[in-house]
Amino acid sequence: MSTVRAQRGAALLLAMLTVTLVATFAAAALWQQWRAVEVEQAERARTQSAWVLIGALDWARLILREDGRASNIDHLAEPWAVPLQESRLSTFLAAERGAAQTGDEDLPEVFLSGRIVDLQSRMNIGNLVTEQGEPVDPQREAFGRLFELLGLPQSELMTLAENLRRASLPQQDDSADVPLRPQRYDQLAWLGVSPATLQALEPYATLLPQTTGINLNTASAQVIAASIEKLDLAAAERLVQARTRSAFRNVAEAAKVLELEGQLNDASYVVRSSFFEVYGRMRMEGSVAAERSLVRRNGNNSVTTIWRERVAADRAP
Repeated sequence: MSTVRAQRGAALLLAMLTVTLVATFAAAALWQQWRAVEVEQAERARTQSAWVLIGALDWARLILREDGRASNIDHLAEPWAVPLQESRLSTFLAAERGAAQTGDEDLPEVFLSGRIVDLQSRMNIGNLVTEQGEPVDPQREAFGRLFELLGLPQSELMTLAENLRRASLPQQDDSADVPLRPQRYDQLAWLGVSPATLQALEPYATLLPQTTGINLNTASAQVIAASIEKLDLAAAERLVQARTRSAFRNVAEAAKVLELEGQLNDASYVVRSSFFEVYGRMRMEGSVAAERSLVRRNGNNSVTTIWRERVAADRAP
């Protein structure tokens, strides 16, 4: 009798082990399937966000191209300078079709925002040296005034200027400790600039691939005051107020407001810009993606993309 009970106990234990194994395998298979679905959804969302942001960049390029055809100057009252607040993407699609179509309710909610920034409203750090790596003293002095206005250490400017000069030399000695020449503003940390200084300087300075002039129709009072020797911040503020009433058609008009007729170099100051930064942000079903691009408007008003990069979603220009 005891043998029968033992056999029954062993059978029951074997049955329980079998059920446990089946449940374990089923749970593992379910987890694998869930993980595959999550990965597929994430990849689909990434691909969709990439295409939407590419479309937003193309739209911004179109705006800049049409603006170049319509006007010979750039100022802050033009359409490109108006930020796009977060809006439903379906609103744009419905406007393009003339009316909303049935079935749009089943589409995911996608929100798009962005802005275009004139980078020639800022001082170009690349102007500190020539293409041959020779220092440009007037630009060094102008940046010195900007650092003073912002309360930034002059020692970091000296380090930046020297390392940029070394990085720009046409012939490099492989054995020397020569820094790489940065291509983007964030990469200026390579030249010994602290993150705190880069953050404070970003609204007023940029790094562009060639020497550029400052747009007096879009530059801030701090940039204008720093770039023009012996010009105080109050006079620069008056210039900013004057252009809100009527944008400057040429550099001479701005010089007249400052009572500096004939003293502003047309190579250092402009009223039409070529380099812009495009920032786009997309939000869809809880996920957020953001991208910024550097674009250049050429002489024939074509707009080309120099670089694109993904950025933190909360980082606006």
